[in-house]
Amino acid sequence: MKKLFTLPLFAFLASAAMGQIVKEFKIDKQYLNFPIDMQQDRQRVEFVLKKDTLTYSVIRIAENEPDYWVFKDVSTYNGQKLKLIFSEDVKGLDKIYLSDTYPGEDKIYKEKNRPQFHFSSRRGWNNDPNGLVYLDGEYHLFYQHNPYEIHWQNMHWGHAVSPDLIHWTELNDALYPDPLGTMYSGSAVVDKNNTAGWGKNALVAAYTAAGKEQTQCIAYSVDKGRTFTKYEGNPVVGPTRDPKLIWYEPNKEWVMALYEVAGISFFTSKNLKDWKKESHINGFYECPELFELAIDGDPGNTLWVAYGGSGTYLLGDFDGKTFVPKYGKYRYTHGNHYAAQTYNNTPDGKRIQIGWGRIEAKGMPFNQMMCFPTELTLRSTNEGIRIFSEPIDAIQKLHLQEHNLSGLSVTEANEKLKEINHDLLHVIARVESLNGAGISIDYKGNKYVDINADEINGEQTPQLNPGSLVFDIEILIDRTSVESFYQNGQIVFVKPLLEARKEIGLEIHGNAEAIKIHKLKVYELKSAWR
Repeated sequence: MKKLFTLPLFAFLASAAMGQIVKEFKIDKQYLNFPIDMQQDRQRVEFVLKKDTLTYSVIRIAENEPDYWVFKDVSTYNGQKLKLIFSEDVKGLDKIYLSDTYPGEDKIYKEKNRPQFHFSSRRGWNNDPNGLVYLDGEYHLFYQHNPYEIHWQNMHWGHAVSPDLIHWTELNDALYPDPLGTMYSGSAVVDKNNTAGWGKNALVAAYTAAGKEQTQCIAYSVDKGRTFTKYEGNPVVGPTRDPKLIWYEPNKEWVMALYEVAGISFFTSKNLKDWKKESHINGFYECPELFELAIDGDPGNTLWVAYGGSGTYLLGDFDGKTFVPKYGKYRYTHGNHYAAQTYNNTPDGKRIQIGWGRIEAKGMPFNQMMCFPTELTLRSTNEGIRIFSEPIDAIQKLHLQEHNLSGLSVTEANEKLKEINHDLLHVIARVESLNGAGISIDYKGNKYVDINADEINGEQTPQLNPGSLVFDIEILIDRTSVESFYQNGQIVFVKPLLEARKEIGLEIHGNAEAIKIHKLKVYELKSAWR
């Protein structure tokens, strides 16, 4: 992955003054490419256009052969002079260069450990999904992004768009560090009624600026999220973090849910600028969410959902100012799933969620991924009302060959499964334990599904019916992850794909005489990357 570039494709000025190094580029190409060495110390770099500091980051500039390359799209500044001001003398600056390509571009989305139907950024680190919103035919995915390293740091808002939540196009970073701090998590809404005065259908983002204090700020876009202007009156709310915005129609007000003091605080505003604190509930950590769901699909019978970064949730009533818990706490996600957020303004009213998949992309110039989008519903169960989370139907766009093994015995099914030689899979199954015996499903010698009469993967088993030992299972297998959904998504697990212990793919284990396969369909999937 290491390759040395010393092409003199730029004009530069390097000088030592007051311990700083200044390097100047006349922008005439799209990308400014940086060589990264993970053994080097991070050095602060300011990006200055004319006399204005655009942003800043800390970067590990390689002195010798880089571990990998990262890039910044500078096409917006075409024809202008961009200065890089380094905090101290840094060797290896001559390797930074301008080009209309970036190293590894010809291999993008084809890398060994690149998720093929989960979103991951082209370069750098990603964590929390931010600003999930639909506008004019596009689902926007903003996310916590370090464009200069495969570890957490330099928080920007990365940005990608999709027509279907399956096929993504990564755009330039949307929000950059500024004097108020780096860009922490937040959300976005469409201001349909121009309440803020920035135009009808302006895309408005609320985010945490993480400086000396963590304050809440507002930015707006009038070009469908391609560029944002930060509100001159920032910050708008004091030291809390992770603002989630929603429009509360009965009161004609905006609501902001914020993480504060081990819980969620609720603020209201008429114009997205002036906010009033209304109430607080305890018991959550980070990345709050707030939305309303119909029970069993009945729009006349609803509950509000409040949850935090770990995925625990309460069900209750909300009047636009105060959340009154009625049921909970519950949890439906387990494993490497965190800081999930749901979409505002979906065209069909569905509640679509994306979580951060905390899964390493080993040996790659990018790290982490997003979980596959799921649709959330509220349903009545034997144990009460619960959230269900199921993969969106658009997964069918990736289906290739179908293998239908329904009705076979375990022995017959395993023989057929040996014939499947594909590393991207969508599995839909309904199996029954006839006498309470355990059922497990392996992939390449590692166990990802482990069911018995009491537990699924170590968690209490939700039953479809009292005393039932029938289990609905859905599995998504990608290059680095396995997501499994049980009982129509009442319980969900996200796990890293482990190193293969054998060549054979899927296998069902258990007492073959005590397992009945009602349904078993395996779909080979194509990559979502065009």
